[in-house]
Amino acid sequence: MNVLLLSMPDSFEHMPPVAIRMPNGALTSLAGNVDPHHRVAVADLILVHRQVRETVTRLVRELDPEVVGLSIMTFQRRTAGRIIDLVRALRPGVKIVVGGYDPSLAPEAYENMGVDYLVRSEGEVAFRELLRALEQGSGFEKIGGLSYRDGERWVHNPARAPHRLEDSEIRLPKRDARVLDGYTLLGRQVDVIETSRGCTFDCSFCSIIEMRGRNFHTYSFDRVLADIRDAYGHGARTIFLVDDNITLNVKRFEALCEAIIAAGLNKIDYFVQAMTSAIANHGETLAPLMRRAGFRYVFLGIENILENDLEFLNASAKNTERTNGQNTGNATLKAIDYIRRNQMFVVGGLIVGSPGDTRESIEANLEFARRYVDWPYIQHPTPYPRTPMTKEFRDQGLIMNERLEEYDGTTAVVRTEHLPAEEVEFLRWKAERWMKVHHVPAALKHDPGFVLLRGWKMLLHTFRGSSVRSMLGLESEKKVFERYREIRRAEREYV
Repeated sequence: MNVLLLSMPDSFEHMPPVAIRMPNGALTSLAGNVDPHHRVAVADLILVHRQVRETVTRLVRELDPEVVGLSIMTFQRRTAGRIIDLVRALRPGVKIVVGGYDPSLAPEAYENMGVDYLVRSEGEVAFRELLRALEQGSGFEKIGGLSYRDGERWVHNPARAPHRLEDSEIRLPKRDARVLDGYTLLGRQVDVIETSRGCTFDCSFCSIIEMRGRNFHTYSFDRVLADIRDAYGHGARTIFLVDDNITLNVKRFEALCEAIIAAGLNKIDYFVQAMTSAIANHGETLAPLMRRAGFRYVFLGIENILENDLEFLNASAKNTERTNGQNTGNATLKAIDYIRRNQMFVVGGLIVGSPGDTRESIEANLEFARRYVDWPYIQHPTPYPRTPMTKEFRDQGLIMNERLEEYDGTTAVVRTEHLPAEEVEFLRWKAERWMKVHHVPAALKHDPGFVLLRGWKMLLHTFRGSSVRSMLGLESEKKVFERYREIRRAEREYV
């Protein structure tokens, strides 16, 4: 069969295509796990976010797919619907399959979108079995995690248990399946790998545990190193480890760093997500080891520096420092110190706008980010399907915006008990754009060519809405913010 797999072109505000074009690792993993006689093409539409219709039209005509699959997040649902309509118009008989966070957590939303099949949670084995069933014309009812249209009704098969990655059932990704190029992070070719899946914490904002439960499974180091070598062989010089919670097992992470060093793969720049408690409690040995292994950026899940907000986010446990087995307070500052002391940079993941937040509590978090974070990744609580947070917001009547295309994390769609949603977003926007400028010298030192050639585009993106009048102080920041929001809406419509 000819199969075309698409990721959506909609981007996060914190990951603008001018600077960051990250591949969707799930699609190449699907491509690597189907039976080898299928011809699979993977297209990350973020690479052509200004030419989506033209690109999809060309690919459908050139590849003549019998199956088209789409990976979708909640804020990309509207775009996915438009792409499905386009594909249907180009090839009416094609089978449409959807998967990813949004279809897994809100399958009912896709029942009237022209979709034939929906794969819930992990997809490698289910998609392989789906293609076999399509070839045979039967057996759909046996595929765990599959939802499918049967005449006028939808059938939702029982969930599939999370894959035990240790058993080698999931093969390596097939990066050769990509038909577009241009994956970059600050000018360097970037790729993604995973060494584990899952998390055992229960943060109220997290979709992972809703998709797969609270569990943690790991790949063997031989497989991980083979994946890194493959990414490097395909040109990647920066690699993002996309594990849900790689620091859940610190001893394993330390051993992985040692394995990377021993394999001579520590000349690559690595980007990883980490818990503050893990770095704070083990940083004396872990942080130097990470640096020797090539880690450059650490996305630190700070979430919030105020205990009340951490309790609402259900994130206190993973942000607690422990000394001699006793809890001794918030781990964030100690974790940051270990990271910076070892010449790595902190990407600060914070969430502002929880129900009890006041102007003062939001400003306290923003001031913390100004002082201690190298690159801000500040978001607002967003009521994604089925997360515990969503129920709380609905019960309290705090959701002010049901336009899912704006559920991108940086558009405030819920109010607090004290502030309207727009004011919460304004406070973050006003502070955050200047924080990003502070990282320019470090980026210039590491990637001078990119910053000198494209830095001006990054600044224009960061300061969208500003004008000569605003730079001269002749316009209020609120006016600039209103203009920025209009530009952002226009960008969404364009995509």
